Amino acid sequence: MKRKTAALSFPAICLALAIPPLTKTITPLAGDIMFAPAYLGYRCVKPVEGARSVPAFGSAGGSQDAPEPVSFPTHDGGLIYANLYGKGDRGVVLAHGGRFNKESWEQQARVLVKAGFRVLAIDFRGYGQSKGPGQADPLSAPLHFDVLAAVRYLRKTGAQTVSVVGGSMGGAAAAQASVEAKPNEIDRVVLLASSITKPEQMKGRKLFILTRDDYSGDSKIPRLPRIRECYEKTPGPKELVILDGSAHAQLIFETGQGERLMREILRFLSEP
Repeated sequence: MKRKTAALSFPAICLALAIPPLTKTITPLAGDIMFAPAYLGYRCVKPVEGARSVPAFGSAGGSQDAPEPVSFPTHDGGLIYANLYGKGDRGVVLAHGGRFNKESWEQQARVLVKAGFRVLAIDFRGYGQSKGPGQADPLSAPLHFDVLAAVRYLRKTGAQTVSVVGGSMGGAAAAQASVEAKPNEIDRVVLLASSITKPEQMKGRKLFILTRDDYSGDSKIPRLPRIRECYEKTPGPKELVILDGSAHAQLIFETGQGERLMREILRFLSEP
C-alpha cells in the first residue's frame, strides 16, 4: 500500500520555487557531471548561460518571520545555540563552515521551510554563544557532538526524519555524526566540499557535492581527488555531484551555480 503524505514532490517544490526540475536522462557532456548509482553512469549538471551571481536559493517568498532562538546541551557538556525555522515532521540540520555561522544559512533555511521542512541552523561551539570542550580550536574540536545534539533536539520536538546539510567543516562534522549516530537517527547527509574520516562507516543516504576546481587554501591542492576517494569508500545509497566553477562549499551559493546547488539539495532531501 502506498503511504499517503502531505509533503510536496520534488517537481512540485521546483514549481513552487520557480526552479525548473532536472531530468534523469541527459546525454553526458564535457561539462558538470553527476555520479549516481541509480542512474548507472553520468548525468550532466549543465551551468546556466549568463546566470546571475546571486545566492542560489531562488525566492523564498511567503512569511519572513524571525527564526526562533533555541539552545540544547551536547553529550560532552557543551551548550549549542541555534535558529529554528518552520514547522513539520521532516527536520533538517544546517551545519556551517569555518568562515560562517548559523545566520549564514537564513535564505537556504527559508527555501527549505517553503518546501515543507523544519530547519535548525546551529552555531558550532566557539561560534556565537555556543560553547563546549575544544571550542578554542573548532577544527580539532568534537563538532560531531554539536550535530548529534541538534539531530536529537529535532527528534525530541516532533521530527520523524532528520537530515543534515554541512558545508566544509560542518560537512566533516555531519559525516562523523552519521558514523556515531544510532541506526536511522540521521536519514540523509549532504556534504558540501567536505573531506571526511571513516567514510566506510557512514549511515543513511549521502550526497557529496563540490565544484570541479575547488582548491584547498593557499596550498592549491585540488579537493576533488580526496573527496572522490571518500565517495568511493562510502557505502550506498550515495551520489556525487560535481559542479562547474571553483567556489568552496557555502560560497557556491554566491555564484551562478547557486540555484543549481539549492535544487540538488532540495531534490535529494525530497526524494522518497
